[in-house]
Amino acid sequence: MFAQHTLESAPTGSRRLMESTVAHLGHLPPAVALLAESPEMLGGFLHASGLFEASTLDPLGREVVIMTIATGNGCRVCVAMHTGRLRELGADAAQIAALRSGEPLDDLRLEALRQFTLRVLATAGEVPEDELAEFLDAGFSTRNALEVVLGIGTYTMSTLANRLVRA
Repeated sequence: MFAQHTLESAPTGSRRLMESTVAHLGHLPPAVALLAESPEMLGGFLHASGLFEASTLDPLGREVVIMTIATGNGCRVCVAMHTGRLRELGADAAQIAALRSGEPLDDLRLEALRQFTLRVLATAGEVPEDELAEFLDAGFSTRNALEVVLGIGTYTMSTLANRLVRA
């Protein structure tokens, strides 16, 4: 139902975004080609993703947030793509398997991040003070707490859109 666009078939507003994705990644991911149907959706995701990537959460921490959202929302393409990213970052097989299955992580700091992400979702952001304190005690900051919300928003948008377009 949704077209997998090329640079030639995409709406004009998506072409520049697609070109910059190819320049950044070296290829055009099928999910980007599908989301190109809406320049607003594609641009919104790419912008939000860039902001999340620029956050003070370390790359592995960002992937914990992303995988928590991707598995929770059942986005197979996101889980596959971010499994590859985890491998690039040197995550061990046990960490990757735990993230893919939603199981606790052996790394206590990353597990605190995963649990905080789940609590933000479960409470619609109204995380109890003691649970926020646990997150902060694990070595995270209040800035990181807000960056988790940014990651949740970014990858909720992505996972829902990818499922809609059958990426």
